[in-house]
Amino acid sequence: MLHHERLRPPSRDYPADEWNVIEKSFRPDFLAQVETMLALGNGYIGTRGCPEEGGPNVENGTFINGFYETWPIVYGEEAFGFAKTGQTICNVTDSKIIKLFVDDEPFWLPNAHLLAYDRRLNMRAGTLDRTVTWETPSGKQVSITSRRLVSFVNRHVVAISYCVTLVDAQAFVVISSEMTTHKPSGRGDRDDPRLARAFSGQVLHPQTNYAKDQRIVLCHTTERSRYMLACATDHSLESSCSHSHKVACTPDFGQVAYAVDAKPGCPIQLTKYMVYHTSHTASAEELCGRAEWTMDRVVTQGFQRLLASQEQYMDDFWRRSDVRIKDISEQRVQRSTVEIQQAIRFNLFHILQASARAEGAGVPAKGLTGQAYEGHYFWDTEIYVLPFLIYTSPWIARNLLAFRYKMLPQARARARELGHRGAMYPWRTISGEEASAYYAAGCIFH
Repeated sequence: MLHHERLRPPSRDYPADEWNVIEKSFRPDFLAQVETMLALGNGYIGTRGCPEEGGPNVENGTFINGFYETWPIVYGEEAFGFAKTGQTICNVTDSKIIKLFVDDEPFWLPNAHLLAYDRRLNMRAGTLDRTVTWETPSGKQVSITSRRLVSFVNRHVVAISYCVTLVDAQAFVVISSEMTTHKPSGRGDRDDPRLARAFSGQVLHPQTNYAKDQRIVLCHTTERSRYMLACATDHSLESSCSHSHKVACTPDFGQVAYAVDAKPGCPIQLTKYMVYHTSHTASAEELCGRAEWTMDRVVTQGFQRLLASQEQYMDDFWRRSDVRIKDISEQRVQRSTVEIQQAIRFNLFHILQASARAEGAGVPAKGLTGQAYEGHYFWDTEIYVLPFLIYTSPWIARNLLAFRYKMLPQARARARELGHRGAMYPWRTISGEEASAYYAAGCIFH
């Protein structure tokens, strides 16, 4: 097992809190860790905790559970029983980008003069919240607040509430809401087997794209696995300030840009809705239609109703699942009661995010927080994850067991291929086919 040096963030910038993971200042040296820790997901969709501006980041990822591309496993020499096809979860269309310009100056965290900064993973409400006060190069103060959620109740839905308010002066403001497909990137430390494979060519191939008023739909497919993805965004902007918008749409990019004549003390409230649908069988037209049906419903409901349903879901989860720590001040431990309570709730929250809506799929080793371990489901899910779910969320445990049961035909075929009776489940997989190139690690019989 590879071990990296542990970097412990300073407590003054990352204070302990029973219900939140808090970041009190922008620290570029902790980007990678924070992107993972502040990730949101519901078991079907996962988004890394990157800033709305699209950067800076180490890995700006959005993932769909079970949405993968295949590739041939190449060996120096072929041998009996070697796995032949690899599977890697795809980094899909990034729809959470919201860029801000004040008097044509971009808000970009590494260069921004920040008067206040607070970002937190709110584990009680199931949201990622940020409050920033930015002083522009010309001395104007701008308040920026955002709230992001990946809905547990609405499986295919992500939403962001984004509010900009000029504090002390008027200015010309542009808010650019964007969506884009990622280009293939190189693998970092190639000696680390946990990192995902780097594809050399285009992974998502355009099928169709169109815009309707402030709604944009992009549809792509993978080349080998033939999975289809439809991603749609829609918007609502509310402000008493004068404003207009322009829409741009290409096969790999969509943008709705709002130009606002902003006045001090006058909020500019943008709500962005994002919908993802995937299929192995539907046509591009059908899948885009599904995405629009979902979008019609959530836009009609509005952000506050989405937020209320998220909070109700989380209240019910913590009622069933919370583990509370009593005062340990008199015991010889290196962590405070609050730190231990935070750590336990953080782990429970991420188990929920990895499994809640993983219907027809498994639980990836990293959840949906990144591409490490290729997005694979490992053979030992039932040992580590199911006991907690059986006691707290039995319907989720049932879904995971049903998914494993559906792999039984492939497991029996794999056993026959190696000359054995019974069933040989894969060491690691997404599709049910063994994806581990290491032969010894792929030999677990049941």
